[in-house]
Amino acid sequence: MVCQKKLLIHKVYGLYDQISSLESLKPSKDVDMLFTQLVLTCIPPNPIDVNKLCMKIQDMRSKLITLCGEAEALLEDHFSTILASFENPLDHLIVFPYYSNYLKLSHLEFTILEQHHPHVPTQVAFVGSGPLPLTSIVLATNHLTSASFHNYDIDPSANSKAFRLVSSHPDLSKRFFFHTTDILNVTNGLKEFDVVFLAALVGMDKEEKIRVIHHLAKYMAHGAILMARSAHGARAFLYPVVDPCDLIGFEVLSVFHPIDEVINSVIIARKHHQMAIRS
Repeated sequence: MVCQKKLLIHKVYGLYDQISSLESLKPSKDVDMLFTQLVLTCIPPNPIDVNKLCMKIQDMRSKLITLCGEAEALLEDHFSTILASFENPLDHLIVFPYYSNYLKLSHLEFTILEQHHPHVPTQVAFVGSGPLPLTSIVLATNHLTSASFHNYDIDPSANSKAFRLVSSHPDLSKRFFFHTTDILNVTNGLKEFDVVFLAALVGMDKEEKIRVIHHLAKYMAHGAILMARSAHGARAFLYPVVDPCDLIGFEVLSVFHPIDEVINSVIIARKHHQMAIRS
């Protein structure tokens, strides 16, 4: 187990050195190759606990997550632009190389939601939706076919590109809403939602993630559901980790760690009916 851990860290560190030396993280042959290698390195189940790593490795992991976030945003931006060139963008989602992963992740999240929340949601929020809001699109198309989706992103360009993808769709154009704002500035508006999805890359470090979670706990409706994406084992080199004990103000209902190509873990939690979080 110790050798397995050392081998993993050595390989991840080598890939981090190569990725951090790239001139650009925009999609290209070299960028795609290195991030594919990184993902394939981190996907196999591994008992490593990133919280117990030395500070040098912790610092590398933090920087690597930031690089992964930047590369993911650029990838989504690139393919959102490509999709917008089609007359009916949503008919061509398969061009996005990780579309099948989103289908699996959305199905997983819907299945978990159904198990713990028997009422069909009518108002859903997705925090950190980005220029290619595939989770909202897949859920709205395949699973929550009558719900309204409010997509929150701090980047006006991301929302503009996302809007272009659904604006010509006869159904989703009526059920999708885009809000350009920091979620920490949204207060009473959060009470409208039955379910709030928190994207993995909202809150890039632990302190920021906890700040967002506490804000949601303060303003979400009593009994509303939070679906928080996290990471487990070696996958925590790719995404921030949400510890269930960080979900103060919520009752954690279930934690699911995939072992297939779906990278993100899923935590489902219910906002406590009696809530007294102070600012």
